[in-house]
Amino acid sequence: MEQTYQYAWIIPFLPIAVSILIGLGLLVFPTTTKKLRRIWAFQSVLLLSIVMLFSMNLSIQQINRNFMYQHVWSWIINSNFCLEFGYLIDPLSTIMSILISTVGILVLIYSDNYMSHDQGYLRFFCYINFFSSSMFGLVTSPNLIQIYIFWELVGICSYLLIGFWFTRPLAANACQKAFVTNRVGDFGLLLGILGFYWVSGSFEFIDLFKISNNFIYKNEVHFLFITLCAILLFAGAVAKSAQFPLHIWLPDAMEGPTPISALIHAATMVAAGIFLVARLLPLFILIPFIMNFISLIGILTVFLGATLALAQKDIKIGLAYSTMSQLGYMMLALGMGSYRSALFHLITHAYSKALLFLGSGSIIHSMETIVGYSPKKSQNMALMGGLIKHVPITKTSFFLGTLSLCGIPPLACFWSKDEILNDSWLYSPIFAIIAWSTAGLTTFYMFRIYFLTFEGHLNANFKNYSGKKNIPFYSISLWGKERSKRINSHFFLLTLLKRKMNNNENTSFLSKKIYRLDKNVRKITEPFITITSFETNKSYLYPYESDNTMLFSILVLVFFTLFVGFLGIPLNQEGTTLDILSKWLIPYINLLHPNLNNSMDWYEFAKGVVFSVSIAYFGILIASFLYKPVYSSLQNLDLINFFVKTGPKRNFSDKMINGLYVWSYNRGYIDSLYATFLTRGIRALAEFTDFFDRRVIDGITNGVGIISFFVGEGIKSVGGGRISSYLFLYLSYVSIFLFFFYFLLLESIRKIFDF
Repeated sequence: MEQTYQYAWIIPFLPIAVSILIGLGLLVFPTTTKKLRRIWAFQSVLLLSIVMLFSMNLSIQQINRNFMYQHVWSWIINSNFCLEFGYLIDPLSTIMSILISTVGILVLIYSDNYMSHDQGYLRFFCYINFFSSSMFGLVTSPNLIQIYIFWELVGICSYLLIGFWFTRPLAANACQKAFVTNRVGDFGLLLGILGFYWVSGSFEFIDLFKISNNFIYKNEVHFLFITLCAILLFAGAVAKSAQFPLHIWLPDAMEGPTPISALIHAATMVAAGIFLVARLLPLFILIPFIMNFISLIGILTVFLGATLALAQKDIKIGLAYSTMSQLGYMMLALGMGSYRSALFHLITHAYSKALLFLGSGSIIHSMETIVGYSPKKSQNMALMGGLIKHVPITKTSFFLGTLSLCGIPPLACFWSKDEILNDSWLYSPIFAIIAWSTAGLTTFYMFRIYFLTFEGHLNANFKNYSGKKNIPFYSISLWGKERSKRINSHFFLLTLLKRKMNNNENTSFLSKKIYRLDKNVRKITEPFITITSFETNKSYLYPYESDNTMLFSILVLVFFTLFVGFLGIPLNQEGTTLDILSKWLIPYINLLHPNLNNSMDWYEFAKGVVFSVSIAYFGILIASFLYKPVYSSLQNLDLINFFVKTGPKRNFSDKMINGLYVWSYNRGYIDSLYATFLTRGIRALAEFTDFFDRRVIDGITNGVGIISFFVGEGIKSVGGGRISSYLFLYLSYVSIFLFFFYFLLLESIRKIFDF
């Protein structure tokens, strides 16, 4: 067993081997490396699988023997400073390692098919393996300075993957926005690390906790300074985990490939802030103000993320705001001291949200192959509907992920979210009311996404959202919906061809045969229109189910969503913890702070279940009433917007609903406020500084030079080259000087002696 822990250093180094090999292959043998690119995907999955098995072995040993292991070696040593590197294996690091490796393997398998058409296939796998290695290094770091190094590496990987399609202006702007926003939090994190090093003289966690505890207890350090340093440390977690007010980068980060949204911006990297707060919780718990501040930021993020998700039409942005809200629940739990509940929800949410993002990627992947659909259209839920008939596996998986995130028993997120909701009543009734009401909003916006995506049919969406009633191209469902009116097939073909030519895409007809578009359109074996693209020449008039490799990852995540919640079912009796998760966390809890162990029996848990499930079903009911297509004339219509704009009279309640809808759709105008007061303000300051530098500073320097030039030119014209003239001028100047000097001397003597 001791030897197993000694080799734990290989965890962060295995994934990066693939990145190095890909880089060397592209540098030395570019053609061969590109031809054998599928081999790199296999190697990535293989090495990450080894890491997963190794992490599971370590976790089993921890559960059975309840201990921690740390190994460090000196890197920089002098008389006043010592910096050590190493790795720490404890329950928190093994939980995160298993989470990163399992989700990472499934995302890699999924990405092999999802990115197969992309010319940046190898670059994608190079980046994603580099990210996995950085994330493993982060969660196994034994001190703050090592955490900061890997923290920045993870941020670089996020920047590269958000801007993976850097030729798109939106993607380029999104990665820059994420980078700049995270720099704000990372700068605070660095200052906090240096502040605590100044106090304790160590970067090691155990030393930091003990020394800070003694200083605070004995009042040997100013409490305001400790509080300020703790706030700066927390600022790094606020930015990385998209907490208010540094959350603005997460929705824009959806411009990256969907597998990245599932791995980095749902399950792992955004959880790094939660991990950091959990790691430093024994320090934060010594400062009550910080704990209250963490819980306040958490509850604000919970409510804001849920309300901003209500009116989003981009399916990935809606899920991004959902991620933000759920991360707020975790931060709220940590602020309340519910260490176990926060980590439990971190685990369940990671698998459920990864399932939802991969499901959305499956939808987007199928939508992008439809003739006339651009990338932005393929993510717009307003242009979806009717998918329930064509992607049944994706639909069922997405539905189960939605139920889990909404807290419907017995799925995974139900167990963890209910613990947080119950703990909130003990902490603050006001926070509890907000948390429980947000749980209802979560159910509402998640089923809104589900109904808009899978229910109804396409033509109603285009009619209602475009504001046009008679459009020949969209007068029928392209996906096999039966129609009562037959259209002109020649006009339909010409319209498709015109749309594709306007988009500068090559189209060609392989047959002059005209196919009738009816409910059996999927049975057509010959392609209708061929679009030339990288490694594919297929186009469809209907969405289709994803390939088996993508469905495999989705179905495995369904398994986790169904059963991972049973790891933390509260089976406590007389204060004795019996569930696996609590047994797993006992070493860390007992070593750092025994009061963090929250016990709960079945009776206490069941009292809150009835209320939480009732709120969840109420949210489903409202979403079904507004978005489920019951009447054919209102299929898939956003009824909130419909009633406000088309109602005969707009009363106060209509205006309030419309205001809420517009506020949510525009992201709470928070981005606009930042753009107005920060971006424009900084640009105005930069322009003023540039003006002051060029006109004032450079103006003075240039003015002195110009004056010297003209004076020299003027004096030059006086000179004639005769020495007698120079002597005459010199003596004249000296005489004038002596005259004024003599006059001033006499005046001074007169004043002194008062003559």
